[in-house]
Amino acid sequence: MDDVLYEQLEPGIALLTLNRPQRRNALSSRLLGALHAALDRVAGDPDARVVIVTGAGTGFCSGADMRSGPEEAGGTEGTPIGDLLPRLQGSLTRTFASQELMASLFERVHRLRQPVIAAVNGAAMGGGFAFALACDIRFASSDATFGAVFIKRGVSSCDMGTSYLLPRLVGASRAAELMLTGRVFDASEAREMGLVLDVVAPGAVVDRALETARLIAANGPLAVWMTKETMWQTIDAPSYRHALDMENRTQVMCTATGELTEAFAAFREGRPARWQPL
Repeated sequence: MDDVLYEQLEPGIALLTLNRPQRRNALSSRLLGALHAALDRVAGDPDARVVIVTGAGTGFCSGADMRSGPEEAGGTEGTPIGDLLPRLQGSLTRTFASQELMASLFERVHRLRQPVIAAVNGAAMGGGFAFALACDIRFASSDATFGAVFIKRGVSSCDMGTSYLLPRLVGASRAAELMLTGRVFDASEAREMGLVLDVVAPGAVVDRALETARLIAANGPLAVWMTKETMWQTIDAPSYRHALDMENRTQVMCTATGELTEAFAAFREGRPARWQPL
């Protein structure tokens, strides 16, 4: 059974489904490898415009797999992270490499040229919470739950990008409260704090994400790429002036492609714009 299912919902819109429902899609080393491979496929496909990520079964992603026991395949490739980490404790280098494997996945989501929409169905805990934070947009089903729960395990909640992304999404004070308590909160509270944009009935969250994916995919490929990249870079800009300079250079580069001329022509002629492929 594939640990990640790759499906084209519509032209330009891909769905990645974490497919370990028996473990609420907990992050084993093999699942991490499959996710990296899926992102390689998305990044290398010029026709892929938007990505939706969800989980099979009743959970989005329950975090690192801490349960002992055999997985679907032998060797360390199929070893749950809960089994793998104790073996690594004797080697700082190997332990750090394992942590990098997990954290680098979420950086790749954040840096992917295509917008990534999290369709959170069920639990998004620990590493699963970090996964949802790394996505550009989040929707949730009414039975979704969230939590930065590492602190409950005796380690820091500052893990896998959570301490960077969460304060930027919900504010420093709210992020501090969530990370220091490790409490689990529901979809309604997530919407109130702006972490998710909408909450829908169980089973409908991918369809809700698809509505927004269609709106994004209707825009020019380069314009979407540059908007995602520039927005996240200007969030870290040291000043308003730096942000304006970055925006100005991006706009000038985009106008040199001929897309603006096509957009004006389409407007005059009352038709959809014919965007150039990447």
